[in-house]
Amino acid sequence: MSTGRLNIDLDAVVANWRALDGMTTCKTAAVVKANGYGLGSANVAKALFKAGVRQFFIAVAEEAAPIRAELGDKPDINVFSGHMKGDTDLIRELRLTPMLNSVEQMTRHFETLPGHPFGIQLDTGMNRLGMEPQEWAAVAELVLSQNPTLVMSHLACADEPDHPMNPHQLDIFKQLTDGISVPRSLAATGGILLGSEYHFDLTRPGIGLYGGLPFTDATPVVELDLPIVQVRDVAAGEVVGYANSWQAERATRLATVSGGYADGIFRILSDKATLFHGNTPCPLVGRVSMDLLTIDITDLDETPDKLTLIGPQQSVDDLASAAKTIGYEVLTQLGARYTRKTYGK
Repeated sequence: MSTGRLNIDLDAVVANWRALDGMTTCKTAAVVKANGYGLGSANVAKALFKAGVRQFFIAVAEEAAPIRAELGDKPDINVFSGHMKGDTDLIRELRLTPMLNSVEQMTRHFETLPGHPFGIQLDTGMNRLGMEPQEWAAVAELVLSQNPTLVMSHLACADEPDHPMNPHQLDIFKQLTDGISVPRSLAATGGILLGSEYHFDLTRPGIGLYGGLPFTDATPVVELDLPIVQVRDVAAGEVVGYANSWQAERATRLATVSGGYADGIFRILSDKATLFHGNTPCPLVGRVSMDLLTIDITDLDETPDKLTLIGPQQSVDDLASAAKTIGYEVLTQLGARYTRKTYGK
């Protein structure tokens, strides 16, 4: 093995979906955008479909192609970015349901695909996607007469349960949608954890399916092992890596490991990351380079053939914390060079 090995546990993805679904009394969809958060949207969607998921959400229309190729016409695939210019043929051919975000998108959809399913996204204060309240007020009667499949919004601060933005957005969403007969959706993973008041008719978990925060009880989904290319001994005072950024303070045994920023191991982790052999931590020394890491294995009793970057000793979110980012970014940046081994459904 000359590249890292990324193990993906689809049974864990399904277990996480079932756990989140079990917290609600409504329907539970699944977000598989960004290639299933970097883990392979077709395989993830196939496993979740077998578990009972019938609605998937993606970011842009193009992301639907591998899911349709795998599952055919059976599931509903909803597009967060809505009906963008140039998307009409793809929406028709792949039988997608765009979440219309503006009057412009609404007009485009009604004119080019009359009678085709659609949903509506409302902005309740995040100021990112969705119709603003005044826009919705102007077109709500027309839109509702066309039988949308869903009216949704998105919470900005759901990963902070006590944040005042959560009840504020909930109140705005209710003001805009109470009394309509169309199914409603407000909660992703964080919103599910806020409680039943946020659940409405459909929830849309994403990061929680893949083992990430804020779902602290999630089953881990990925493990990443990196192979050792070469081992060498350096004397006290010798330097390592680009810019001589690390100098040995003692006689040190170093392992050069296959993996780098081309594989989604962020350069900010230089001199900060920790890999593991079993339960023994092995610090990264010097800079993260494009293809290689240099790891101090002096304290090991044996010379291993691989070291673990993500696994039981260090979660995706632990690694994200060290890189001053979030688990979403770690997952979606996992490199294409890894040998991927998928387990489960």
